[in-house]
Amino acid sequence: MVDKDVMLSKIGSVRKYLKRIKNVSNITLQAFLNDVNTQDIILFNIQLAVQNCIDIAAHIVSEKDMGIPGSANEIFYFLEENKYINNLLTEKMVKAVGFRNLIVHEYGKLDLKRAYDISQNDIKDLDTFLKAVIKKI
Repeated sequence: MVDKDVMLSKIGSVRKYLKRIKNVSNITLQAFLNDVNTQDIILFNIQLAVQNCIDIAAHIVSEKDMGIPGSANEIFYFLEENKYINNLLTEKMVKAVGFRNLIVHEYGKLDLKRAYDISQNDIKDLDTFLKAVIKKI
């Protein structure tokens, strides 16, 4: 059975990280590219928000005995197969995991223009994921 306390804690964490991103992302691309501190805040909070979404998904997959995923990406496909999220959201979450991996493992090769775009547009996909999960559980 899904532990609601664990879920609420993780959901609260994601929302906290999304709020931190929103609080500093109301800037132009040029300002973002010239401000290392804002870059760090946004990238770190994206990393944490995505990781907590992975943790939420992994908890559901484990507790609902959906299978044993071979990767973080596969967790979201299990959720799709079990009607927790739709195909479009699955693909967005897989991309989020990929970007998180770039932040964690290859920071020097990170496309800061893409990071800016994510902070302005794609970050809302994580909130969509939370809403889908909350609705299902």
